[in-house]
Amino acid sequence: MATEGDISPRETEVLELLGSHFSNAEIAARLFISVRTVESHVSSLLRKLDVPDRRGLARRATVDRPHREPVPPPAPLTSFIGRARERAELSEMIMAHRQVTATGPGGVGKTRLAVAVAAEVAGQYADGVWFVDLIPVTDPGMIAAAVAGALGLGEQPGRDLTESVVTALADRQALLVFDNCEHVADGAALFLERLLAACPRVTVLATSQARLMVPFERVYQVPPLSLAGESDAVALFMERAQAAGWPLDPPQHDQIAAICARLDGMALAIELAAARYPTLGLDGITAAVSHPLRMLTGGSRADQRHRSVRAVLDWSHALLEPADQELLHRVSVFVAPFTASAAAEVAGSATGVVTDGLARLAEQSLLGVTASSKGTRYRALETIRQYGTERLSQAGELAGARARHLRWCLTQAVDLVVAGQDWRARFDAAADDLRAALRWAASEPEQSADAYRLARHLAELTFTRHLIGESQQRYEQASALADDPAATASMLRQAAEVAGCRTRGDDMYRLYRAAADAARRAGDTAGAAVDLATAATAAYRFSSTFVQVPSEKEAVALVREARELAGDDPAAEAAVALAEAGVLSDAFGAVQGPADNAVPETLARAERAVELARRIGNPLAESAALDALTAAHAWAGDTFACAATAGRRITLLSSMPDEPETPGGVHELIDGLGMAVQTSLGAGNLADALRRGRQLADHPALAEVGHRATSWLLVADALAGNVHELLSGSTRFLDAWRRAGSPAKAALGPAAAAVAMIHNFRGAHDDEREWQVVLDRLGDSSERTYGYGALFDAMRMLHHGHAGEAMERMAPEPGEVWKWVTWIWLHWYVAIRAEATVLAGSPDARDRLADARTVTAGNPVAGAVVERAESFLDQDHERLLATADVFEAAGCRYQVARTMVLAGGEHATRGAAVLADLGLAPMTVT
Repeated sequence: MATEGDISPRETEVLELLGSHFSNAEIAARLFISVRTVESHVSSLLRKLDVPDRRGLARRATVDRPHREPVPPPAPLTSFIGRARERAELSEMIMAHRQVTATGPGGVGKTRLAVAVAAEVAGQYADGVWFVDLIPVTDPGMIAAAVAGALGLGEQPGRDLTESVVTALADRQALLVFDNCEHVADGAALFLERLLAACPRVTVLATSQARLMVPFERVYQVPPLSLAGESDAVALFMERAQAAGWPLDPPQHDQIAAICARLDGMALAIELAAARYPTLGLDGITAAVSHPLRMLTGGSRADQRHRSVRAVLDWSHALLEPADQELLHRVSVFVAPFTASAAAEVAGSATGVVTDGLARLAEQSLLGVTASSKGTRYRALETIRQYGTERLSQAGELAGARARHLRWCLTQAVDLVVAGQDWRARFDAAADDLRAALRWAASEPEQSADAYRLARHLAELTFTRHLIGESQQRYEQASALADDPAATASMLRQAAEVAGCRTRGDDMYRLYRAAADAARRAGDTAGAAVDLATAATAAYRFSSTFVQVPSEKEAVALVREARELAGDDPAAEAAVALAEAGVLSDAFGAVQGPADNAVPETLARAERAVELARRIGNPLAESAALDALTAAHAWAGDTFACAATAGRRITLLSSMPDEPETPGGVHELIDGLGMAVQTSLGAGNLADALRRGRQLADHPALAEVGHRATSWLLVADALAGNVHELLSGSTRFLDAWRRAGSPAKAALGPAAAAVAMIHNFRGAHDDEREWQVVLDRLGDSSERTYGYGALFDAMRMLHHGHAGEAMERMAPEPGEVWKWVTWIWLHWYVAIRAEATVLAGSPDARDRLADARTVTAGNPVAGAVVERAESFLDQDHERLLATADVFEAAGCRYQVARTMVLAGGEHATRGAAVLADLGLAPMTVT
């Protein structure tokens, strides 16, 4: 058992975050290290602390480490005064009810009270308090993005951010503080209703000017500060005046109380009044708040207290110099903290003048200031920001200020495209303003051109930031804003490519068809042909990502229409050729395709598609065509050509320095890496399979979907016998899969089956059962029955000496279960099948070996399995042992150990030692 000193400081940080139920991707993001480094630390902690799994580490962290609140509420810059009764009442409500909304007018002190109460009750929630600031959110549809940001979650392909948040919080006991909901109340209500229904241990404390009207809600009306007796209002005024360097004598209590009474005990009003004390004194403040012209009402919908806050804002505003008033109005269009230079651009003034003005506004408590090594940023309280925009509107200047803000946002967006290492932080700082500017511009017809540009830039930026759900939304928004149908078609194509990265096949199909319609409106019949052909190809190539798979009839009709529109355009001809290979010849083995392929025709069509794509010089089109050719070689049973073609595809994509950063490039590269791992496994090239598998696992676009990122690496590690690496990777897989809502994706089946097999080899039967449950959740399929399922089942049976059962499990001839075996399992299938036949003593053993030797010729691993089986049958001890060297060179340590055990005698003892070193239980030979 490790001692405290055995665990490094970095491992301590990882352990604490494990105790807070963070995924490896989230830990990596918070500690600024790679996911693989996190996996290494987790493996080290498992070994040092001698615990069986990740859950054990989480329990150990809870016991041994103090709980760390992952996203605490903002620390107040000033002390919290009074409110003892309110704190007690609100705390009691939170402990009794799942959703409490603290309501009241702007300036009454809702946020400060909520933060204070959250701090007091934090210890009652095992997973702490999470603070969600909704002030920067201007779109009700972006609530989930704000919550995901607070939780440190990213977009997960195949799921929207709401699903990601709900999944992440499903088993957590946490308090979420949703601050300032009033301007996005409808979106907040919809989100909270879904969140609370799905997360039974989550409690929400919201602040809003009005109740949210959700089923679980209990409302707490936040009163003004008390005025009688030991007045909280007076205490607040005196404390703030003293903090400003002007302590008040007790005899002035009555005059202060009168001022606070005039202000109806409103916290914001009192704060602002106290800030004026050094310059006006109590007499000046009394006169100001008593002047009838300054006591303006807020309209019939505002209650008396709200009118009082407006009065104080009017009064504070009137005491400003005209230039400072104008500056306050204009910077109110910023929804997030801003710099002096940004304010100067939007205000239309010199930076030096604006800097001085911002300082004066900050001195008057009208702006908050945050200084850091990266510069000074200012921010207006939401109430003041709304007041400033109202003033702009009354003066007829709001549109002009928003237009300048829009231009500033466009400049920021363009600059971000070429930003350096601090890109992520810069984007996060500007994102809410970009979204707010876009929301305004999209509703203003005269701003449609700039709105289109900003939507396009925001789509690109959010994709790079891996907010791919928003990226698709922004591309679709840009398509609707474009005034040129050609631009509409372009944006829809980009949206379709992003949908592909999200594994949203239905969206991809819909968007390509919409792009075709736009291209036709633009008079681009060739472009429309490409779009229709690409939609038809996607229906087959990515059929497993569809909810509603397009029928064969529908896809064939699209191909026919595309062919008619293509004419002699080279790009259209290439796209149609690929669609014909995919749809008419079923090169991709789609779910709606025929059971059999006419292999010569499939090969011919795929080769033609590759040639036409190469001629037009479009690497992404060529990559897609090479994907079809890869599968065509598989159906032909040419495993090595299959692997070589997949390798050509990766070489092609890797030679393009910029393209893989685009949605289409990322989609092709991720798919290509997955295919490269699979086909390298099929050819017995474990080194390449592992290398490509690690590239895929480390790809930043897959950081939040570890189940997709690691699935084929797990298979490679299992076949290689890399047990420790597999255990680390399987933790990431399982954690991410569960966070994703445990999707029933059949494509994940090989990974789950491979991990279950290794746990069986380890003798870890509880873990094996857990992974069998996962495998069953992924669904049954012909590939599981006849392909990878038969292979891994047989290997497990052979490990335990049940050769007869293994032979029976692999009884079908490869041709009888064609596609499920020929894909990448053919060599493994015939080799293990031959070995099972030999060990079971079947009279057909010689014939099986001869057939297997022919099929596996050139495959180092499968060929060595066949050679070993024949040596065992011939009792040729020297030949049998020689295969161990072949397995060693191929990086297949499990088969090295198996060879030694089969050799018997002292070699068996050495083989058992190798198995033990790998972490595996002894094997049996019958």
